[in-house]
Amino acid sequence: MATLYDRYLGPDWYERPADMGVWKAVDQIPDMELWRTHERRREHLVAFARLRLHQQLARRGAGSAEMAAAEEVLDPEALTIGFARRFATYKRASLILADMDRLAKILNDPKQRVQIIFSGKAHPRDNPGKDMIRQIVHAARQDSYRRSLVFLEDYDMNVARYLVQGVDVWLNTPLRPMEASGTSGMKVVANGGLNVSVLDGWWEEGYDATVGWAIGSGESYDDLEYQNTVESQALYDLLEKEIIPLFYERGSDDLPRGWITKMKAAMGKLAPVFNTNRMVREYSEISYVPAARRWDNLTDNNMARARELSSWKSVVRQRFGDVRVESVTDNMDGAGGPARVGKDVRVEAIIQLGGLKPSDILVELYHGLLDDDGQLNEGTAIPMEQAGQESDHQAKYAVNMPCIHSGMTGYTVRVTPRHELMPNSRDMALIRWA
Repeated sequence: MATLYDRYLGPDWYERPADMGVWKAVDQIPDMELWRTHERRREHLVAFARLRLHQQLARRGAGSAEMAAAEEVLDPEALTIGFARRFATYKRASLILADMDRLAKILNDPKQRVQIIFSGKAHPRDNPGKDMIRQIVHAARQDSYRRSLVFLEDYDMNVARYLVQGVDVWLNTPLRPMEASGTSGMKVVANGGLNVSVLDGWWEEGYDATVGWAIGSGESYDDLEYQNTVESQALYDLLEKEIIPLFYERGSDDLPRGWITKMKAAMGKLAPVFNTNRMVREYSEISYVPAARRWDNLTDNNMARARELSSWKSVVRQRFGDVRVESVTDNMDGAGGPARVGKDVRVEAIIQLGGLKPSDILVELYHGLLDDDGQLNEGTAIPMEQAGQESDHQAKYAVNMPCIHSGMTGYTVRVTPRHELMPNSRDMALIRWA
């Protein structure tokens, strides 16, 4: 793949990994060259998997018949799905095994072969994770799955390298919203593979219908068993109705043109956005550089600003207990009708300062749509501006709340400490809600 990129993206493509212009040249790679390169990678993966499986069986003292059968597992031309990562229970490695009869029909269609390669390790004390591995290994030993389902033991960087380079589809099935990132799927993209994933981690940001597939629409259910059922059936539907037909839809030249179009879209759109270059740049811009500047500011002149901030925090901690939201009103009070989408609602709040100055606090309106239980779980905070001084101890704050969406909407007001030297208003873990 790197040689292919050298030829069509230019020899300096790896020095500009976040340059969208560089990756647009992916469209210039001839379909035939891209597909043959990808097929060679899949062939290498299958050969590697057979060798590892043979070694696994030899360590267990398997018989000659079982050893011979290992040399025939997998098909270098079949649609190959990969799942390899730490076997934590929330990653749900066994989700695709939820309906074994339906899975057997998918894997054993002689005209449209599908195969799955699993690998990974569980934490030594994670017994449910180890049970998940045991379930997959047990399934791989059954006659219905022996040639099409493989678990590679002793997962390491080398196994991961072959997998991300050789699979057609990378499977990711975490329980939302527990996936931190999902970097393995990003590596697959740069190697020409496609992702099918729950909308969590990086895939929630990266997914659109041109670059891969999403399992569900981001729904969450209180009943885990029901959620597993819904999402496993959605995965089977994707495989049967979209993924497998697209892979095996070939023209007279035996090229899956639709699949290759999706490969190129994923490479062109995702590779320049999800890479280590972006990670380091954002860490630097968002965290490291501001932290270094703040350090210089606080430590300058024998730490004068740090001493100032420390003294201010001491005062705030003593007095914040007396801060409260006295009242909240809006211009809908008594109106007798709903607000209108596109028309703002004016919200005002009277804040008891508790001996602090208005400049010591940040007052925010927190608003958003209510859920079925009338709770405001996912809102947006917007700062309220001081609109007057009611007395020495009270100040008025106001803001226009935008009405963007129709439906039941709620809001409240919150107060946190604020200082120009403090990185954010939650730094002191003090908050007062209306």
